[in-house]
Amino acid sequence: MTNAATQDLPKHDRANHDWDRRGLPGWAYHNEALLALEMEELFKTHWQIVGHVSDVPKPGDFITFDVGPERAMVMRGDDGQCRAFHNLCRHRGSRVVANQTGHCTNAIVCPFHGWVYNFDGTLRGPARPDSYPGMDKSKFGLAPIELEVWMGFLFIRFSPGPQKSVKEHLQPYQAEFAMHQTESLVPTGVPQFSELAVNWKSVRDVDNEGYHVPIAHPALQDLYGFNYKDLQYGPGLSVAKGTFSPNSGRRWSVRNYTRLTQPQAGLPAERHHLWSYFGLFPNNVFFLGPEAAYFYQELPVDVNRSIVRTSVYRYPTETRQQKLARYLMARIDRDTFEEDRQLSIWSNESMKSSAFEDFHLSDLEIGVRRHHDQLRQVLPVVRMATPPAAGEMAQRNAAMRQESNLRGTDG
Repeated sequence: MTNAATQDLPKHDRANHDWDRRGLPGWAYHNEALLALEMEELFKTHWQIVGHVSDVPKPGDFITFDVGPERAMVMRGDDGQCRAFHNLCRHRGSRVVANQTGHCTNAIVCPFHGWVYNFDGTLRGPARPDSYPGMDKSKFGLAPIELEVWMGFLFIRFSPGPQKSVKEHLQPYQAEFAMHQTESLVPTGVPQFSELAVNWKSVRDVDNEGYHVPIAHPALQDLYGFNYKDLQYGPGLSVAKGTFSPNSGRRWSVRNYTRLTQPQAGLPAERHHLWSYFGLFPNNVFFLGPEAAYFYQELPVDVNRSIVRTSVYRYPTETRQQKLARYLMARIDRDTFEEDRQLSIWSNESMKSSAFEDFHLSDLEIGVRRHHDQLRQVLPVVRMATPPAAGEMAQRNAAMRQESNLRGTDG
């Protein structure tokens, strides 16, 4: 493996390598009060990927997205526009749609009491309207959520936050996504969910570096282990790239994938044998390959459980050979995911041990350091060696943020 992480270090790091290698403190992975703060300061206020416009091709089509206590849905209206709403009836809070994806005929009908909403979220009428004399229906539409469409993908944000618009924030990714014609992608199925018995940050830590690939991921090492790079395109934008050779590989899945891989028509030659992973802080990753694309994200269930949500997309002109290559790609990914599952469990459980004495990050784990730096910026309380006293997490975080602002520094 090339020492790409060292090549991509900031100038002051390349000069003396004098940076904090400890990572986040162990308590940050097992503290319920911190998770509650992460929900408010990270997951509600930063952009989350819901899906792709092709997931909702017709009026009445919807896709849902849940994180923590928040429930969202994106629906295409009769006017062709996609809109996001809280998946919450204004009557008594029931979900108005129950499935991950689906279609509503003519209107959205709450399955609890039958309140009826139009596809644009306005209330058509409550059940038994005579029991609501004088009701102003304009005040009881579905609650909207901020939505942005970028390169075909649907992003939502539950509350205003520090990130710019998706278009501005992901501008460094624009040219490469355009090469892959991501606006033309179509889904291969519904989103898939995998539960892991770890804190969400443990999943992200494992995914944020390639240092472990030679030892832990035989298939990835066989595919591109000696041609792997970790890069940074801007704050909160991390990129990993692996280049493979055609007709190479010792393992069955790798050897046949490199033999069968067939890039989408129009893809530039330099991307014919390239797997690229584009990170979006705090928890989202896109994958772009020669014949397919997907995204995945870690979502907290509780302090010791996470869900990895994944959606895979293909090109509408997919050939039989591309479909076979996509199957082999998924096989390699499946093995890699199971290997990472075990690594995240070992890492997560170790932080409860009395012998755990912080991380000792390598230059090849610069992606972990950058992610932790971003977390420290949003949640300065995780700079503390021990957690604040019970009930003081949010207050201490706010005070530390104010202190940083007064000093004009994030550290």
